[in-house]
Amino acid sequence: MTTSPGRTTRRPRLPRGALTPERIVDASLRLLDEQGADGFTMPRLGKALGADQTAVYRHFAGKDEILLAVADRLLEEAFDGFSAQPHWSDTLADVCRRVRGAYLAHPAAAALSGPRTTRRSAEMRAADAVIGALGDAGFSPAEAALLYRVVADFALLWSGGEAAFHSLDAETKAHEADGWNRAYRAADPAEYPHIHRVRDRLFEVDSGDVFETALRLLLDSMERRAPDAPGAARG
Repeated sequence: MTTSPGRTTRRPRLPRGALTPERIVDASLRLLDEQGADGFTMPRLGKALGADQTAVYRHFAGKDEILLAVADRLLEEAFDGFSAQPHWSDTLADVCRRVRGAYLAHPAAAALSGPRTTRRSAEMRAADAVIGALGDAGFSPAEAALLYRVVADFALLWSGGEAAFHSLDAETKAHEADGWNRAYRAADPAEYPHIHRVRDRLFEVDSGDVFETALRLLLDSMERRAPDAPGAARG
């Protein structure tokens, strides 16, 4: 498109009334995916929406409230197609894997918003699913409340930590991996004999295997603790 001298080309503007909370969250998530946490600013969000940034404040009080909505969107994506499994521990495993998958798909968004309490519908559905599975296991309300926090914190904090690493720029990630590699491979066998013994094996461990092992350890302990488990303590 050409313009006459002295005139600038204006970007397309949304029609009045077309800006919605859903569209703002969509654009925010895309911006975080494409430009990372540092690139997520209100002026850039306004540009991505084709609207003045001040128009966003008609739907959200500020950037923090947008991030809470983004956090809930990640849970919404995680639970798309979710249904409870025949056994309660399989339901909990599915929940944790779904959260991790959604967070790794949107690492910058997860790193910023993952640990937050969104107080929105997707979070409430996720919480209800986990507590329902714990109820199916026979845990008392007090025990179910405690174990809900254990499962939720494991899924969110573990996945958020992984996402935070993946949200780093490529150079920083490579530097971290190289530094860890060199430090552990060069460990003095006299000072760190146990590290030295497994030093080569350390680099064969995949992050997915680490997650699955931790998840299995958590669920195995919960299965032993469940009221219907053989030898389980009765409250």
